[in-house]
Amino acid sequence: MTLTASPPARVLPGHPYPLGATWDGKGTNFALYSEHASGVELCLFDEHGHETRLPLTERTAFVWHGYLPGLAPGQRYGYRVHGEYAPERGLRFNPNVVLLDPYAKALDGTEQPERGVFGYQPGEDDSVMQTEEQRGAPLGIVIDPMFNWVGDVKPAVPFHQSVIYEAHVKGLTMTHPEVPEALRGTYAGVATEPVLRYLKELGITAIEFLPVHQHVDDPFLRDKGLSNYWGYSTLNFFAPDVRYSAAARRGDPAGAVPEFKNMVRALHDAGIEVILDVVYNHTAEGNHMGPTMSFKGIDNPTYYRLVAEDPRFYFDYTGTGNSLNVRHPQTLQLIMDSLRYWVTEMHVDGFRFDLASTLARGLHEVDQLSGFFTIIHQDPVISQVKLIAEPWDVGEGGYQVGNFPVNWAEWNGIYRDDMRAFWKGEGGLASEIGYRLTGSSDLYQNDGRKPYASINFVTAHDGFTLRDSVTYEQKHNEANGENNQDGHSHNITWNCGVEGETDDPEVNRLRRQQQRNFLATLLLGQGTPMILGGDEIGRTQRGNNNAYCQDNELSWYDWSDVDEDLLAFTRRLISLRKAHPALHRRKFFSGRTIRGEDVRDIMWLRFDGQEMSDEDWSNPQTQSLGLFLDGDGLDDVDESGNPLRDDDLLLLLSSSYVDLPFRLPDFQHCGEWELLLDTTDDHAAETLPAGSETTLRARSVKLYRCTR
Repeated sequence: MTLTASPPARVLPGHPYPLGATWDGKGTNFALYSEHASGVELCLFDEHGHETRLPLTERTAFVWHGYLPGLAPGQRYGYRVHGEYAPERGLRFNPNVVLLDPYAKALDGTEQPERGVFGYQPGEDDSVMQTEEQRGAPLGIVIDPMFNWVGDVKPAVPFHQSVIYEAHVKGLTMTHPEVPEALRGTYAGVATEPVLRYLKELGITAIEFLPVHQHVDDPFLRDKGLSNYWGYSTLNFFAPDVRYSAAARRGDPAGAVPEFKNMVRALHDAGIEVILDVVYNHTAEGNHMGPTMSFKGIDNPTYYRLVAEDPRFYFDYTGTGNSLNVRHPQTLQLIMDSLRYWVTEMHVDGFRFDLASTLARGLHEVDQLSGFFTIIHQDPVISQVKLIAEPWDVGEGGYQVGNFPVNWAEWNGIYRDDMRAFWKGEGGLASEIGYRLTGSSDLYQNDGRKPYASINFVTAHDGFTLRDSVTYEQKHNEANGENNQDGHSHNITWNCGVEGETDDPEVNRLRRQQQRNFLATLLLGQGTPMILGGDEIGRTQRGNNNAYCQDNELSWYDWSDVDEDLLAFTRRLISLRKAHPALHRRKFFSGRTIRGEDVRDIMWLRFDGQEMSDEDWSNPQTQSLGLFLDGDGLDDVDESGNPLRDDDLLLLLSSSYVDLPFRLPDFQHCGEWELLLDTTDDHAAETLPAGSETTLRARSVKLYRCTR
């Protein structure tokens, strides 16, 4: 990248929009919002770290701006912002601190705490202003935004046909033997042929990346020799994190931007959408004793929710020290500009919003009609991509599963808990499982949403892996250095009789079967399934259910220890789901009669082949269910406008500890039932006459199709 050889001779007025550093081919425009500042200096740095300060004297609608002719991409820059240092009034200006532009598109590296990142004097009360130079925040880099997107076609997979795969850029490829060593753990590594082939053969339609926005490694983790592996401590909402860039490793940090774009294009070529896990609820600057690296020193009351009675302190609905002030128009603009940038310039296909309830808060309560939801609903760009909420935060009333607006999907935490409890063997869950397997109509049908609004999952990055969920009942987080006090204690898991790994063949057989049960109910039920990356190969974190700080083999995929049978089973499940539209309906079931013989689009059966009664649904002993799906009852059309049809399907599941005889339904139109899948036997095959009995093994799932 080219660096400006010498400081520009003069600063022209420039423009207040767009915010950030914008190169037009002849020079660069700089624009920074600060409502309460008394002055702003643009700071340019050469390759030796020498600084040139240029006052921005133009101010339009609280935006400080200027244009520098001849200043080219590759230039590193930051800001010094002048104003009052009065924490008791929420003001934390300190020109001794070089600040990162909130709109920087590329960063020159990670934070360097040893060079200073505090606006106050460490060791003193935060009312004591820092008087020494603080240059520990990364600098922004002016970029050339041009990229050849010719030929890039977004897969545009309909939500109801989606299968989401949650993964970490680094963990996915860090030990992959077919990925060149220099590319492991990077965007470029994900874009390699072996990884793309693996994802395509698995059958997933979208990869949901844990945060890729530039984040900070918290000091308390650094002190323990750990790091913020998950990345939920965002410093900048535009720049792809240089930690995952092969170009940055080669000394070209600005190269992270085209490298990320190349990854997106490669995934699109493989038919896979890219969804980003984004953290707009808080930043890495923490509470009143946290660092000052960007927002806090640029305009603290604009960007953060401050306590009205004492603006020295921050509202904290996230458990991280602060919450972004989405009530302020400029903060809303920042979020929307960031989202649009990632869609229009980086070509991503959707977002999963971390702790989304925080963004919905008006004053204190969670408000569906908050400005954030209103502006997204009417935005012609963002409203058209996949929007997924993590529908909770740590504040009062923050658990909002089922309460987000139309056009939003949600991580269905109720699905996770119900399914875990069912397969653990807890009774009295028949009605809950009925709802979960059919798209959670109790949560999503009455507000205009569809079954695919339910993002179904049994495991995610936060918690046990699938293998660990059948191996451990207690968390084992000692490696995190918090005396095993961190992470969830209420896991709703069953270790199948032994805590931890064992050589007991019967225990291991049951664990393998339970993993298949979870995957089968996840991928054969209505709603949008999300698989935790690595679950399909038996990835373990050795009982750590909060591996957020484990950037090592504990979190990375172990490609040398792949459960090939489980991988083949997962591929088979995804293939079955795709082949049968009855397993991924666009519409909720209506219960309508399809044929004169009183066959409806959905029917629930007992193990004796009879329809379930109200007493069966409420009976705490009911641990087996039969779900019949009529292939003529989809109430939908195909791409040509013809009525959409499928095979009649029968899903049998039992969490009972004993085998059960299950009578297959005897419908006039169905001659035989052909077995498609059995979680107790990967190679099972049988075709039985209608009305005959099959043995439903203890803790198992079977799927049949009717041959007419």
